[in-house]
Amino acid sequence: VQLVESGGGMVQPGGSLRLSCAASGFMFSSYGMSWVRQAPGKGPEWVSGINTSGDNTYYRDSVKGRFTISRSNAKNTLYLQMNSLKPEDTALYYCARPDVFGIRSVPPREYWGQGTQVTVSS
Repeated sequence: VQLVESGGGMVQPGGSLRLSCAASGFMFSSYGMSWVRQAPGKGPEWVSGINTSGDNTYYRDSVKGRFTISRSNAKNTLYLQMNSLKPEDTALYYCARPDVFGIRSVPPREYWGQGTQVTVSS
């Protein structure tokens, strides 16, 4: 199983970024997926989850209306469109295949990718 995130960077408050996660080594279309983030000095927190077909999506309250999770099963890729970014969104963002842990929780670290840094600062 390999999950490789990309698309992070530094943006000003109010800006946008689109994260991607290229999945390989497993049948991507058969697994619900999620995004997890971890800010410096803090524990990991669940951000968003999506079911296998993409019909059902879930978000933590603080990102609802600003972030959109999606997936392309044809491209084996998970996305996170982040708009209206705030300084408190600054964190390492990880793609995760949560398996039995569910798409609305933080799975153990071994289920995450290597992460991509998102920094929101003026």
